Amino acid sequence: MTDRSAAALGEIIRKQRELAELSMRRFADLAGISNPYLSQIERGLRAPSEQVLEAIAKTLQVSAETLYHQAGVAPPGEEAQPSAVLDAIAADPRLTARQRAAMREIYEAFTAESAPPPRKAAKATSQQALRDP
Repeated sequence: MTDRSAAALGEIIRKQRELAELSMRRFADLAGISNPYLSQIERGLRAPSEQVLEAIAKTLQVSAETLYHQAGVAPPGEEAQPSAVLDAIAADPRLTARQRAAMREIYEAFTAESAPPPRKAAKATSQQALRDP
């Protein structure tokens, strides 16, 4: 995991902890990690191990994969698909981790192979309306 990925992941964890209205000390206790270690993770100084990230995710009531994806990081063992757009989003220093995660999510939603093209559905509906007066 790169320094940039660790920082993005740490920012996502911090924001999720704050949304859950948990103090750093309380959250660290619930996750079973030390307060200083959690602080280092949230500030992007250390990347959490898979076990620690699982504990953090469980405490936040989300999956570890969700945290990775929100931070724009490929989970361990999952090969990241190369994309110039995703690389540009990750490399832009003007974006916060939250903005990067949102842009990645939007991009992936638009490029998802399983999503049906919206125009075909709209076209079929309008053709149906023309046939059924």
